[in-house]
Amino acid sequence: MAATTTFFDAIVNRRTYYQLTNTSPIPQSRISELVHEALKYSPSPFNVRSSRCIILFGAEHTALWDNATEMTPKVAPAQFQELLVPRIPLFKAAYGTVLFFEDTTAKDLLPPTLVPLFTEFPDIGEHSAGIIQYIVWTALATEGLGCNLQHYQPAITPYVKENNVPETWDLKAQLVFGQATAGPGPEREKTHLESALRCYGGEGEGSK
Repeated sequence: MAATTTFFDAIVNRRTYYQLTNTSPIPQSRISELVHEALKYSPSPFNVRSSRCIILFGAEHTALWDNATEMTPKVAPAQFQELLVPRIPLFKAAYGTVLFFEDTTAKDLLPPTLVPLFTEFPDIGEHSAGIIQYIVWTALATEGLGCNLQHYQPAITPYVKENNVPETWDLKAQLVFGQATAGPGPEREKTHLESALRCYGGEGEGSK
């Protein structure tokens, strides 16, 4: 795929958009291609390739967020109700959703000597999951889609599992996307940068 922007341009332009419509500047086939390429080229520990994605369009997308409307008030902690519930209609109004999963059995295909690493260091899988989510989000944003990343599991997990999803697929996140009708909001101050990076050694090391 030909690059349409520079790498850091894409990073800077990836923002959270909530005001989305049920339209897209690119066809569904292109969205599927981008997600497929992200899965193909995303780094994976020991090439275990544990990430899985399902893209929901049309009625399937709408039904997911209808279920969230029903289940979130029943499952989400009371202190988060005012944050989670009012936003659901915004997600339902969008064009589609990418569901991100990690397949818990993927590690079983590794040599037996490597399998314990995923038990001793469970963050390995979480890091891989985060990378694929960020790549897909940035790729869709580069093609003109507004996106926001959500975490409505476990409220929607039973519904998702009832719809031809293997039991071994662990739901991690939901990326909602569509054509943005409003900006992402004011740029937030990038805090703590003065203490975020340190460098040791390098140029001039050992010189007098």
